[in-house]
Amino acid sequence: MDIIFILINLLVFALLIGFLIFLRRKHVSFSKRVFSALGLGILYGTAINLIYGATSYVTAQSIDWFNIAGNGYVALLQMVVMPLVFISIVGAFTKLKITKNIGKISSLIIGSLLGTVAIAALTGIAYALAFGLNGIRLTSGAAEEARNEALKSSVESVQDLSFPQQIVSLLPANPFADFTGARPTSTIAVVIFAAIIGIAYLGVKRKQPEHSELFARLVDTFYAVIIRMVRLVLRLTPYGILALIARFTATSNYSAIVKLGQFVVASYAAIVTMFVIHLILISLLKLSPVIYVKKALPTLTFAFTSRSSAGTLPLNVETQTRQFGIPDGIANFAGSFGLTIGQNGCAGIYPAMLAIMAAPAAGVDPTSPSFILTLVLVVAISSFGVAGVGGGATFASLIVLSILDFPVAIVGLLISVEPLIDMGRTALNVSDSMLAGLITSRATGELDKTVYDQKNSEPQSAV
Repeated sequence: MDIIFILINLLVFALLIGFLIFLRRKHVSFSKRVFSALGLGILYGTAINLIYGATSYVTAQSIDWFNIAGNGYVALLQMVVMPLVFISIVGAFTKLKITKNIGKISSLIIGSLLGTVAIAALTGIAYALAFGLNGIRLTSGAAEEARNEALKSSVESVQDLSFPQQIVSLLPANPFADFTGARPTSTIAVVIFAAIIGIAYLGVKRKQPEHSELFARLVDTFYAVIIRMVRLVLRLTPYGILALIARFTATSNYSAIVKLGQFVVASYAAIVTMFVIHLILISLLKLSPVIYVKKALPTLTFAFTSRSSAGTLPLNVETQTRQFGIPDGIANFAGSFGLTIGQNGCAGIYPAMLAIMAAPAAGVDPTSPSFILTLVLVVAISSFGVAGVGGGATFASLIVLSILDFPVAIVGLLISVEPLIDMGRTALNVSDSMLAGLITSRATGELDKTVYDQKNSEPQSAV
């Protein structure tokens, strides 16, 4: 009997995919198709959850098939991340777009990421105190205890980290391995490798111009092919979002979410507030925040549903270049560094809130101004080293709590609401990297404001 129910679920899913294909053939805009997929996925996933239950055999098997579209789409995006980053940055050198001010560009991007993550930490602290969050009140079950047991080895590795070692881990000792994404720092390593090749190209151009011309033409050719490949993958965005959000709503433990509702509400209040701060900063750049929201929303929606900043990178860069008018080199630097440095949601708000919640158990007054200042500095510095250990918000929190000598068990106690909060955190991380691109291109005078101000532009890749 279960097989029949699974087949029915797959048939309904196929019909929803067919409906999205129908919308595309009717030339419905990319944004509308993305939000249609989001709405349909929420409704369908919730229906499966209510009818079969979040942990039933029918739900598990149905989701396993849905993952072909959801996880498959994320895998295809991750496939193009490294080639896109590498060729775009090398191409920026061959086209002489960033060679004169690469130091300034890098400093502005990293500075904006670290500056906003400090603000994010303050925002997380404010909401944790305002909601009176306290880790002592949390209770643990079998799932939470299993999570904490699994984190023990991670805690040991975090406690042995040093900041200089984290910096060294960013360097591309084996660029071929980094192209496979073998390390948490692989993306940054590829960025550095591409920049070194670009600098070497400039030296060849001065001494052997005939060789440099051939290299530049090859780079242009590879760039055209890879960009076309990226746009082919991005056409699948609505179908990927449908599958990803259906999986989330179908498998969510709503009773656990209600139990930790105060923490969820406080987290999203902080995330929304930080996004508003992003919009205020955009206004200070004399750019329209309304246009930013309209153009960034499809990208942020995918980041929200996929919970993958790396998987969102191609869409992130596409939005920065084609929608905002940011040069390719700056967009790729901002997007790539934003994957592992200064993430406002995962490395800013979340570890700051957990530190406030854990402080009473360690005998520390969370309202002390000196403690708050210390926490903000620790979060900002640690956000630069999250890439060294990988694991996003979990490891960012482990680093901060370990440095402060606070109990780390609180990380495992929130496992039941982690996916829900991580959706908002990831969207905020991606917004922060796009903001870094806007700040940098505006400061260097390279932003094409005409492109930014075009209100009705649609990504060609999605049409």
